[in-house]
Amino acid sequence: MSDTKFQPLPGFRDFAPKQYATRDYLFRAWRTVAKKYGFVEWEAPTLESTDLYLKKSGGELPNQLFRFMDQGERDVSLRPELTASLGRIVSSCYLDYNKPFKWYEIGSCFRYEKPQKGRLREFVQFNADILGEKGSGADAELLALAIDCMRELGFSEEDFVVRVSDREVWMNYAQQNGVEKERVQDFLGVVDKLERDKPEESEKKFRAFGLSREKILEFIANPPEGVSPVFDAVQTDLKARGLGNYVKLDLGVVRGLAYYTGLVFEIFDRGHTLRAVAGGGRYDRLVSTLTDGSLDMPATGFAMGDAVIEHLIESCPAAKAQRDAALAPNVCDVCLALAAPEMRGQMLMLASTLRDAGVRVELPLGDVKLSKQLKHAERIGATFAAIIGTEYPMIELKQMASRVSKRLLLEDLICELIPHKK
Repeated sequence: MSDTKFQPLPGFRDFAPKQYATRDYLFRAWRTVAKKYGFVEWEAPTLESTDLYLKKSGGELPNQLFRFMDQGERDVSLRPELTASLGRIVSSCYLDYNKPFKWYEIGSCFRYEKPQKGRLREFVQFNADILGEKGSGADAELLALAIDCMRELGFSEEDFVVRVSDREVWMNYAQQNGVEKERVQDFLGVVDKLERDKPEESEKKFRAFGLSREKILEFIANPPEGVSPVFDAVQTDLKARGLGNYVKLDLGVVRGLAYYTGLVFEIFDRGHTLRAVAGGGRYDRLVSTLTDGSLDMPATGFAMGDAVIEHLIESCPAAKAQRDAALAPNVCDVCLALAAPEMRGQMLMLASTLRDAGVRVELPLGDVKLSKQLKHAERIGATFAAIIGTEYPMIELKQMASRVSKRLLLEDLICELIPHKK
């Protein structure tokens, strides 16, 4: 690697072709599953008014914004997540689409926080949301989508678990235990950090609410039977789909953003060696908040980030093998090899004919020895090499995997290659 003073900023990444191929592999998996579920794709600006994120985000998010004044003296921020933008867009065009909305998005987000394993300052998220349906069926459909995204990437129920909680349970708990209404969000923030804070730190925080860490842990470990009817309904739904074993009730999950109102969930590797792979939940009041009450639209959604999932793929043999097979070198169907320089014009015409038919074609751009051309075809994973020499229109077609060659006339060669286009 060359030594240069110009490197990506901390928490940002370059995507050379190999890294881009890995990212594209994730994108294709996400899009494949989203389309199976009838979701349609959307996008929002990368830069938004900061007020959009301050309106109803809460938690740590306002302190993690890439925030600045633009040349028009507007207070703007790079988007840290997509839910607020989604709410803004839906509120402006909700009459143009059938309900419920089933939308997905894939794009970059930005958060100014300390870079570490699975956490970057620029990262890509797959976002999936259902708006306009308040029943538990929407929550179940969204959870099934998240599970199938993981399965599409080669993970099984031995590799990950979906930890599902219900913020309504915690709202009721706070009320029953004397937490003042205006302090409930602060209380939920302490619960959300229970696994990350040191025991003495969380104990001190809970005492401020007249509670103890031990009491909270006991409630999480032994929740009352039927504490969350919504979870019970979702679990029944997922069992009917054959996906029940992927999900468990875990009240230790709260989610940090203040706009969540009901069922929330996070996906973790079974060994819990990484941050959450995905997370989301119900946010029934966000659209109403963004429109100052003029539009009330229930919603549920989740986001799945690329940074953590790439680490999880590396640690899971089956998922890694599937990814590596998908990324095996194969940038062309046929590599045209020139054995006689004077036949270059004929080679170029053949290349255009094949490309017009959808065949991926590689050809030598300069004067290269035939042996090096064939070596190049092997390196890039070409299915065939077509050797063009002085006997043209007779051409030698070589199957790279088997090394078997045959001689074909030009028109027969074209018929032979077009069925093999990828």
